[in-house]
Amino acid sequence: MKIFLKTLDEIELMRRANHLVSSTLAELARHIQPGITTLSLDKIADEYIRDHKGIPTFKNFPNPYGPPFPASICTSVNEVVVHGIPDNKTILKDGDIISIDCGVLLDGFNGDSCYTFRVGEVSEKVARLLQTTKESLYKGIFSAVAGNHVGDIGDAVQSYCESRGYGVVRELTGHGIGRKMHEEPKIPNYGCRGNGVMLKAGMCIAIEPMITMGDKAIGLLPDRWSIRTIDGMCAAHYEHTVAIRKGEADILSTFEEIEQIEAKN
Repeated sequence: MKIFLKTLDEIELMRRANHLVSSTLAELARHIQPGITTLSLDKIADEYIRDHKGIPTFKNFPNPYGPPFPASICTSVNEVVVHGIPDNKTILKDGDIISIDCGVLLDGFNGDSCYTFRVGEVSEKVARLLQTTKESLYKGIFSAVAGNHVGDIGDAVQSYCESRGYGVVRELTGHGIGRKMHEEPKIPNYGCRGNGVMLKAGMCIAIEPMITMGDKAIGLLPDRWSIRTIDGMCAAHYEHTVAIRKGEADILSTFEEIEQIEAKN
């Protein structure tokens, strides 16, 4: 396993890439409403990224099980956990949730972040799922400090979500990130404290809880990309890219602008 530590200058380049991802997600937040198609959102994201000198890294991303990913963002609605493909047929309606995962390459480094958006008014049950999943992301980040282990992050996410009755997906993980979108180590959302790779200052990782309202079991849809819950219940997904420090983790992406837009709606 080869893990690449980043210099302070490289971390600042990664911050720029992640801020472009964050501002892209914020731009999409302005357009998410009942009646819009997921393909329309993809076109908005693609144009925004390219207008800001970035490259959408998900576009044509290789797939060992099928065709490359055809879009610039993943749009996963309701029971789709991750990797939903934007299309003209999926029209958002009031009460839906949609997690949008976005990645960009800017000045040689990658940014990666995901946010689960409400479409109109969602049920209280769904709102609690979103709140718990987002909170679990920050629980994981709090444990992401030099000297801790990957298992500390997973344990923080798992214990927080499972104690509230939610499922934690096992087959999908966070990951290292840098010049490549996916680097070592893998960052599971479950585990035991003190286990796994030790975290070192200069490591950059994407932490991304994928949490289900019901059972944690998932399945692959015929498009060979979209992954949904087996029981058909909703799932939520939030992701930040962080740099490991000797003290508190440095969050390179941000939800601040998205949350400001949500507060106005």
